[in-house]
Amino acid sequence: MRLRALLDTDALGLRLLGGDDELDRTVRGVMTTDLRDPSRYLSGGELVLTGLAWRRDATDSEPFVRILAGAGVAGLAAGEAELGDIPADLIEACRHHRLPLFAVNETVAFATITEHVVRQVSGERAGDLAAVVDRHRRLMTSGPAGGGPEVVLDLLTSDLDLRAWVLSPTGRQIAGAGEPLSGPVGSALAGRHLAATRTGRRGPHRTTVDGTTYSLFPIRNTGRGAAPASRDVRESVLSDWLLAVEADASDWPAARLDLLQGVTQLIAVERDRRDAARTVRRRLAQEVLELVQAGAAPTEIAARLRVAAPVLLPGLGSAPHWQVVVARVEWAAEGAPGAGTGAAGDIAGGPVAQALLEEILVDPAVTGPDSADRIAVAHAGDEAIALVPLPSVPAPGTGTGGTAGDTDDSGTGAAAGNEQDPALHADVLLAAVREPLSAGLADDGRLTLGVSAAVHSAEGLRGALEEARHARRVAAARPGRVCAAGHHELASHVLLLPFVPDDVRRAFTARLLDPLRDYDMRHRAELIPTLEAFLDCDGSWTRCAARLHLHVNTLRYRVGRIEQLTGRDLSRLEDKLDFFLALRMS
Repeated sequence: MRLRALLDTDALGLRLLGGDDELDRTVRGVMTTDLRDPSRYLSGGELVLTGLAWRRDATDSEPFVRILAGAGVAGLAAGEAELGDIPADLIEACRHHRLPLFAVNETVAFATITEHVVRQVSGERAGDLAAVVDRHRRLMTSGPAGGGPEVVLDLLTSDLDLRAWVLSPTGRQIAGAGEPLSGPVGSALAGRHLAATRTGRRGPHRTTVDGTTYSLFPIRNTGRGAAPASRDVRESVLSDWLLAVEADASDWPAARLDLLQGVTQLIAVERDRRDAARTVRRRLAQEVLELVQAGAAPTEIAARLRVAAPVLLPGLGSAPHWQVVVARVEWAAEGAPGAGTGAAGDIAGGPVAQALLEEILVDPAVTGPDSADRIAVAHAGDEAIALVPLPSVPAPGTGTGGTAGDTDDSGTGAAAGNEQDPALHADVLLAAVREPLSAGLADDGRLTLGVSAAVHSAEGLRGALEEARHARRVAAARPGRVCAAGHHELASHVLLLPFVPDDVRRAFTARLLDPLRDYDMRHRAELIPTLEAFLDCDGSWTRCAARLHLHVNTLRYRVGRIEQLTGRDLSRLEDKLDFFLALRMS
């Protein structure tokens, strides 16, 4: 269809703001986004719908439009519900890049436009789907009453007698018609779908679980099926949803297969909306992470946490505890069949780990696409970092199995059998997702994950981040495709120290502590007591200074002298651990 045809449909409520001479462009699909950079989801020819949530000030419009124009989109339609009139800077940017711009009346849902475009561009290829849309006029509406993907699946059941479920890559049910799939069945279907995808086979994939035959269809954004053959499947295999249909599609006619492909495109609209909704939470996590890593003052970090808490835990009423979870996805240089032609180093690991960690942190017993509303995950380099709020953390001696993060003898964590403990535990997080993710990682991928202890203030957040990163490195030292470690495993020195030979103990402690002892003997500087107090206060400058009855500047001078004499950095978790062990062994 042509852009011009959109103006001829009064029900769409579109008003042209610029680009009169570009209206003969062909529309091949539609995408809804509020991402600042949606380029990875664009393949060209889309009508892009946006609510303008990405725009903070006038300088944001030009780079956003430049990205769209560079991706070859057909046009941009901006909603008036958020800001009222469309900003002049956006109009000017579209004029400069010769991108047709429409205003969408606030009374018109984006889903109405999406329906219209999908129906028009599908044509004969999805004729029976268009008939279903014409009869019901309810598919993919933007309000909660529309039901999202549930409506699509209900129509498949009522009109075509097909039972179907939308599953995440870990097998968690996002939507379904009729009886929900059991956890083991969903996990098995997701694992087989991921394994088939890694081999490079095109869907649908036929499989049998517990005597029932299913056909598995990949759910991808409109237009992504036309991506170049060189595109590496590993970039999306661990984040794409799938549609599981209780039927054998191997003998279906082409029209029926086209129908299901059309359904997956409609469900992909819901997926895009879900991803756009996560933008705010991702931004909050990114801002807090940048402050923590830059060594910002605890008061500044606490201010950002106060902004994040109502978004992540609405109605909480008090400041929560926080945990940090770090994940990393790594690929070998040579991929399995179907991995594409790019080297592993060409795959951006951060976004892959971010999408995967967002899914892992969802309670597997919770269904629906919006069940991750309280998860904030950022990515830095090749790792993803989650900031997880906890409404409360039990104190020692309350009968809940100890402090948050303690584990029982089985290593599965107190949370496995204790509903009063809200803290995350590494092994529990991966228990339900290890099988399907191992299939998606195949022979050339690894997922490692580390979980910190719970902290109750901004002051402890940096230590929690380092703790989670160190726990992840502990997990990386283990065999297996999917590995995790918790903060409790960093305390294993209690078990290990008795087995360290005396000569190794002496050499280790001498290297770290002898320069400090010598300096103390010559200058009476009390560096050793200062180091002990600093570590005992978890690196808190204010608490340590108060304990030693020192001014903070005096404490900073002493710590600086310790670092100068030993060549270590007390802001690094590894060096803190080395000093801690040296003091314990001395």
